[in-house]
Amino acid sequence: MNDLFLPIRPLRGAYIQTLMASSRYRALGKNPMASASREVILHCEDRVRLQGFYSPQADGVSKGLVIMLHGWEGSVNSSYILSSGRRLYNLGYDVFRLNFRDHGESHHLNRGIFLSILLDEVFQGVHQAAGFSGGKPVFLVGFSLGGNFALRIAAKESGHRIPNLKQVAAVSPVISPNRACDAIDADPLIQWYFMRKWKKSLAIKNRLFPSLGLDRVLAETNLRDMTQALLDIYEAGYKKAHDYFDAYAVNNGWLKDVIIPTLIVTAEDDPVIPVQDFFGLETSAACRMIIHQYGGHNAFIETFTRTSWVDHKLQEVFASHLN
Repeated sequence: MNDLFLPIRPLRGAYIQTLMASSRYRALGKNPMASASREVILHCEDRVRLQGFYSPQADGVSKGLVIMLHGWEGSVNSSYILSSGRRLYNLGYDVFRLNFRDHGESHHLNRGIFLSILLDEVFQGVHQAAGFSGGKPVFLVGFSLGGNFALRIAAKESGHRIPNLKQVAAVSPVISPNRACDAIDADPLIQWYFMRKWKKSLAIKNRLFPSLGLDRVLAETNLRDMTQALLDIYEAGYKKAHDYFDAYAVNNGWLKDVIIPTLIVTAEDDPVIPVQDFFGLETSAACRMIIHQYGGHNAFIETFTRTSWVDHKLQEVFASHLN
């Protein structure tokens, strides 16, 4: 497979691509992966509990285990996760979909609020999920914020602490959270989409744990001010939203010592992640970056049949590690 991605003309718009990434249309049809899944609660340090869903092959024979990380305010049931997971499952891989704290239907599992700086618990969750591989190859793929986590895990993994991890893939990853926040707040449609989802999530958390007092956060009208209000009332170690966002950026040398083969895919027309963030990004020789002209955010949909270039590329890259 070459790296060319050229969607049919009606699908070359950034917003159309981005909309299709999360559209239910993309995940229509039978999904053997979802049907085979069972809930797993992972117990991490500091009594943190994370929810995952494990889908083993029905006959017990698999090529390896794919661990999937969704984007911010997405979940294990996001359309791009269900679609890519289904394809990989149908190709013979076991699939483990991990929910971040307070995503999906996991708000009740922890009193503490989700923050993107919580790398250790996600790393521990991925490490535990890798234990389901039965000694077979493990592959990690993340989308958007999940791609950011995947890249940070690739950097943290320099000590080979995740058994059998062969490949990391990051699709539309957040590189500079500050610039991503500004891009979201500058686009009324994108801002409405993310703020609606975050406010819904925080409202659920507020009902479950009233003592958190999140009403002030819910009253804010843009993403940066919501983040600042959350930091003002919730002890996170950062006084300013700018500093908090910088704490999980990966454009500050994070990737220059990565030794795990890592694929980074983004699009010039991504309305959420500025493509300029990828220019001059310091990476090791183990990292490979592909920047497409089209693709939007998390999408790369080729035709109205809903096929994604990303799914084909993951198939190719993962297969290269099989005996």
